[in-house]
Amino acid sequence: MRHSDEIGTPRGPARVHTDLPAAGGATVLVLGHGAGGDVDAPDLVAVRDELVGAGAGVIRVTQPYRVAGRRAPAPAGHLDEAWTAVLAALRSRHPEATRWLVGGRSSGARVACRTAHTVGAAGIVALAFPLHPPGRPERSRDGELRTGLPTLVVNGDRDPFGVPEPGPGVEVVTRPGERHDLRGDPAATAAVVRDWLRGRGWLPT
Repeated sequence: MRHSDEIGTPRGPARVHTDLPAAGGATVLVLGHGAGGDVDAPDLVAVRDELVGAGAGVIRVTQPYRVAGRRAPAPAGHLDEAWTAVLAALRSRHPEATRWLVGGRSSGARVACRTAHTVGAAGIVALAFPLHPPGRPERSRDGELRTGLPTLVVNGDRDPFGVPEPGPGVEVVTRPGERHDLRGDPAATAAVVRDWLRGRGWLPT
């Protein structure tokens, strides 16, 4: 099933693009976009295609500031507030889903990490997690990844935003030759996500 509509949040309407497997899915992964990007980024689309084919649902969320036509991102607190409202609405909308995962690329991955406990996520998928601003390694955001929840990070080895280190509960897969956009081989990135979910028993056998 494929469906797109809007969900109201305290920061304006967010747009949700819902893709569910034909047989329904116990696991649903909700993905957010990068700061100036959208949910049609190659890695997000590839993950959607791979996971829906493997029996999981994928819902991509466009933040209210992008729905309103702005490219400059909203403050972190506004992003988190809108995301949390969307997840609450999605849980009510899809009571058949028993396992909710959150994630996204870049800024969307940061939002997912910051709110994962609030929304009751079972795990996190962080694509191109921006460890620090380019050229500013002293401004590390590593703490956002240390949620205590199972977390997969997929970053390119040429990402100017850096590559996080693995740690307790945090698995890091570094894609050779990839930069921050992960455009080189989106299908391979999606396969990493699929295999991680399958290894945790979160996909149908």
